[in-house]
Amino acid sequence: MRVGGLQLGGKMDRYVGGLFVGAYATALLLIVGLAMIIDIAANLRYFETWDDGTSASMALILRFYALNTPFLYLQVAPFVTTAAGLFTLSKLNRYNELVACLNAGVSAQRVLAPLYLGALLVAGGMFALREGATGALGQQRDALKDMLDKHRRERVIEDVSLRDLAGNIAVLDEFRPGESRIDGLQVAGLRGQSLFFISADRAFYDHHPSGKPAWRLENGHLRETTGDTAVARELPWLELVDFTPSDVLLAKKGDVMPMELSFSELEHLASRDPTNLEYQTLFQYHLTFPLSNLVMLLITLPFLLGRERGKSLEGLVGASLACIVYFSADFIFRSLGMDGDLSPLWSSWAPILLFGSAGAALSESART
Repeated sequence: MRVGGLQLGGKMDRYVGGLFVGAYATALLLIVGLAMIIDIAANLRYFETWDDGTSASMALILRFYALNTPFLYLQVAPFVTTAAGLFTLSKLNRYNELVACLNAGVSAQRVLAPLYLGALLVAGGMFALREGATGALGQQRDALKDMLDKHRRERVIEDVSLRDLAGNIAVLDEFRPGESRIDGLQVAGLRGQSLFFISADRAFYDHHPSGKPAWRLENGHLRETTGDTAVARELPWLELVDFTPSDVLLAKKGDVMPMELSFSELEHLASRDPTNLEYQTLFQYHLTFPLSNLVMLLITLPFLLGRERGKSLEGLVGASLACIVYFSADFIFRSLGMDGDLSPLWSSWAPILLFGSAGAALSESART
């Protein structure tokens, strides 16, 4: 089947697609490698001597960065796609291959179709990678990061605040995942018309006599107030509130690393805190950010179309400025959504729709 004057999946599509794949591999190594170097330079404390005189082994640091690489890639993937697209188009211009296609009556948009298809495939891969990497590697990576950052063998999560499905609030001074142990627990919530408050020096996630896992309390107390009546009693097991060690880790991640939350994690957090605009905005943003791969090609490739051989510098400068403008607008809109000045839906989709439309118009009117 011929589309736009070329056989669909024919020699030209395979040739341009092959150029794009090769350029993508090069850009991937270059940009992800640069991101990793910047991360290492910003975290030189990973290599420092710990208070006990020991230090992290090189094998441990290498393992951390191996686990962290997929997450670095997710941050820079649109830049990789854009660089690959620009490299591919530059090569077509350099050898006048694009001009030959235009002289044969084939539009530039049809020649570059494999690049746009590749961008869509990368976007789909980002959806899958975010969910898969978070589930398979996230906790291991976070545990190693805590060890390297805090210079300690045991991971300790400090100052955690979370909600359960009923809206009750729990505040934890410290949580030790290795022992499933809480140091300093306070819970406040409502049961019917009663206000209750629970406190405990420690809590351990253990097997309840009923057979279900629950928090066993040390020096636990419950105070329940209904109108002018207050009742207090000791509490050996946590009641009225339902959360797990995984919920504690997720709540802390949502507080300190919200951009790295997966779709399922955001959905889980939003179900417990439905009024949180940050979670709602990020859920939409994780849907739109992968589409930046396509949008950035649409707004950058027109700057190289029609450029004479050896005169691509101006086009590359224009493409770079377009990227800066796009991500500046993307950041502003996302901030407006998180602050409640714009709905989460519009704050995430507006940049994609605006710049995607502008990019499509630029592609159609590009000088060829």
